[in-house]
Amino acid sequence: MVTGVLVLGLPQAALTLGNAIVATVEENNHLFPDRPITVRGIAIDHGVMNLIGASIGGVPMCHGAGGMAGHVRFGARTGGALVILGVLILVAGLFFADSIGTLFKLFPPALLGVILMFGGLELAAGVQASSLSKADRYVMAFTAGTALWNMGAAYVGGLALWYGFQRRWLRL
Repeated sequence: MVTGVLVLGLPQAALTLGNAIVATVEENNHLFPDRPITVRGIAIDHGVMNLIGASIGGVPMCHGAGGMAGHVRFGARTGGALVILGVLILVAGLFFADSIGTLFKLFPPALLGVILMFGGLELAAGVQASSLSKADRYVMAFTAGTALWNMGAAYVGGLALWYGFQRRWLRL
């Protein structure tokens, strides 16, 4: 059982390091250059948050660049927006826990799709394409296109393609 959990945790480690830590730091430092953060600081915060959360029965959590991009896209520019969101979620959980499932069913799935689309577009708009090499843009386009079909294949294929370009086994 423990071995299975460890094996299943390996892909999550790459996702956590890439999206929840490195991408979040890059996105924050790009959007808010006057308030820079470090990878070390976010990694420590992430670890402490999950250790405390797990000790009181919580589920694993991450910061995530996509969530930050979505918040910023829809107008959040300070920590106050997250405090308001946290208070709303806390009130909903404490006082409306029995009816929260019904409330989520009333929320139109198409609206969630629009929110996710704008979050993704916000992240894509932040990419400095002029600073990327042709090979890097090629890997990014391949990975994004393949992810529409299969996320695991996109990750493995994109990584293999990038490695091939880095080792000069492939050339454009």
